[in-house]
Amino acid sequence: MLDTRDRATGASARSPESPSRTRAPEPLAGCPAMRPAQSAAPLEVFLRDTRFDANAPAALGGVLRALVECGYDRSPCLPLPGHGQTLTRWRALATVAACDLGLVKLFEGHTDALAILAELHGPTPPAGSRWAVWAAEPPDARVQVKKVGTRTDNVDLRLAGTKAWCSGAAVVSHALVTAWLDDEPVLAAVAMDEASISIDASKWQAVGMQATASADVTFDQTPATLVGAAHAYVRRPGFWHGGAGIAACWYGAAAQIGRTVLDASMQRADAHRLAHLGAIDVALAGAAAVLRETAAHIDANRHADAQREVMRARLVVEEAATAVMRHATRTLGAGPMCRDARFARALADLPVFLRQSHAERDLAALGELTIKAKIDANANANANANANANANANANANANSAAGGSPWLL
Repeated sequence: MLDTRDRATGASARSPESPSRTRAPEPLAGCPAMRPAQSAAPLEVFLRDTRFDANAPAALGGVLRALVECGYDRSPCLPLPGHGQTLTRWRALATVAACDLGLVKLFEGHTDALAILAELHGPTPPAGSRWAVWAAEPPDARVQVKKVGTRTDNVDLRLAGTKAWCSGAAVVSHALVTAWLDDEPVLAAVAMDEASISIDASKWQAVGMQATASADVTFDQTPATLVGAAHAYVRRPGFWHGGAGIAACWYGAAAQIGRTVLDASMQRADAHRLAHLGAIDVALAGAAAVLRETAAHIDANRHADAQREVMRARLVVEEAATAVMRHATRTLGAGPMCRDARFARALADLPVFLRQSHAERDLAALGELTIKAKIDANANANANANANANANANANANANSAAGGSPWLL
C-alpha cells in the first residue's frame, strides 16, 4: 500500500460520526499560531482528534485554517514535490483524503498553490494564508487581465470576468487564478478580501463533494499580481507533479473504503466477502506500486516532463478506486451506506472527485504519448547505432532489440 494506515492511534481509528455530536473545530486548540509541524501532533492524530461537520463549508474552512496554523501544509509533513520526498508529500495528502475528501480538496489546492508560488518565484504567501488554485477554463467563464503601470517585476494587474468551479471560494484567503492577458494564458495571485470580488454558490447543486461549495467568482477590476510568464503555469514540470498529487488523494479515499471492508471481514468473513476483499487488495496494491514508482521517477527527474508517467498513474488509481467502490458496495450491502456517515459520504464524494480525470480522453492521450515514446526510443537507438559504427555488432544488436522490443518489459 501507499502506507496511509494508522501510525500510533491513526486517522482510521477516528470514532464513528454522529450528526448531533459533530461541531466546528477549534483551530488553535493545542496548536499555537504558526507552530511548526515537527512540534505539533502527527497529522493522523490531529485528524482523528478534530471533530467537524463535514457537510458544512465553513467547518471545512476551519479545519483547513487549523492545518495551516499547525504547519501541516509544509515540510517536513508536506515537502515540495520533486525534491526527493515526493512520496512523503503524497502520503500526507492520502491521509487527509482518508479523513474527508471535501477537506483534502481544499488542502490539496492550498498546498499545490504553495508549490506553484515556489516554482514560479511568485509572491511570498502571508503567514497563515489559505490558498486555492482555480484553473478551469470553460469557454463561457474566462477572466481577462489588463496591466496597470509599467513595472516589469511582479506586474500589477486588474482582473475582470467570472471564474467557474472555484472550490472553497468562501473560506480561502487568497487564490491563484488562470486568466488571459493579450490573448495569452497567465496566472494571477489575488487576495479574496477585495471588495470588487463577488461569490455565487447558487449553481453548486452537488451531493458528492457538496461541502467544497464550488462557486462562480466574479472579479470587477480586482487588483492582482502576475505569477510567472505567459504559459508558465502549464509548461513548468510541476504542473504534472501536482496532477499526480490528485491521484494520491483518490488513493487515500479508496484505501479508507477498503479498510471498511477489511474491518467488516475481520468480524465476519465468508467466501463471498473474502473474494471481494482479495480484489480490493489487488487493486490498491497495484495503485500504490505505481504511485511509488511515479514519485521516484519525479524525484530522479525533477525538471523533466512527467506527463506520460503522471497520466498513467492517474488512470491506474482511477481504475483501482472504481474497483474498490464496486467491490465494497457489493460485499457490504446497503447497511453501511445508510448508517455509516463517513463511509456513505466517501462513496458519494469519490466519484465526483474522480471526474477530474477526463476518462477515455485521458486514455487516448496516454496512448498517443506511448506511441511517441516508442518512436523516440527507436530514433535514439538508431542514432546510437550510427554513432558507434566501429562497434556495429553490439550496437546494432542493441538497436534492434530496443526498436523491436515491447515498451512494457519488466
